[in-house]
Amino acid sequence: MSTLKEIFEKLLKGEITVAEAERQVKLLAIEEVGNMARIDANRECRKGVPEIILAEGKSTAEVVDITLHMYLEKGRVIISRCNADQIDAIKKAVPKSAVLQVYDKARMIVVKKTDFVVKPTGGKVGLLTAGTSDIPVAEEAKVIAEEMGCIVFVAYDVGVAGIHRLLQPIKDFIAKDVDVIIVVAGREGALPSVVAGMVDVPVIAVPTSNSYGFGEKGVSTLMAMLQSCSLGLAVVNIDSGVAAGAVATIIANRVAKFRNSM
Repeated sequence: MSTLKEIFEKLLKGEITVAEAERQVKLLAIEEVGNMARIDANRECRKGVPEIILAEGKSTAEVVDITLHMYLEKGRVIISRCNADQIDAIKKAVPKSAVLQVYDKARMIVVKKTDFVVKPTGGKVGLLTAGTSDIPVAEEAKVIAEEMGCIVFVAYDVGVAGIHRLLQPIKDFIAKDVDVIIVVAGREGALPSVVAGMVDVPVIAVPTSNSYGFGEKGVSTLMAMLQSCSLGLAVVNIDSGVAAGAVATIIANRVAKFRNSM
């Protein structure tokens, strides 16, 4: 299949019609890996966030095949929710020349060709967690934001059980003029509401499944965040660090684009 550049070159030379170029671009947007997966190869170009391979629910062989295909085609692969067997298999399967980063807490792997460079955008993301048990979900968001060119400032374990711990990180975020703040919390999910009431930037709340008893597995946390009276607060699904990172990146990079043009 032709690359996007090749399609444009053919169009400029008059070798194909506009209609044919449009058809080929649409075909290029979806690539098939055997009968297992359809890869949205141009997602990053289209919306600023690359396709992220979810390893959870896939066999080790499927994850390896998709990883190798994406590595050869795009030069970078981001894989989330990996188990130990999948991590080991990917390490063995990718070329020795590949740059491989394993994020144990986030259960994520990023594989890049040596010449793949993440260009800094100037986007700035603040990232908070209520407790240490929320860090794995926060690390998912951090990986996504950094892979999309943002600077991420973090402060972990600053929940409402010791509200005094929150004040300095908020001051730091304001001083650094962050574009958006991600707040990851479990249990009663109070921290995002508090933060949203203190800052003038969008706050993305991430409920985690670190709760038990009535409303266990993050259900009560999600409900509390959705019921927040603090305006400027949006909520993603339970344990959705990747989704929070993607939303934060879109916001921060959009802000940075216009900030850099001034």
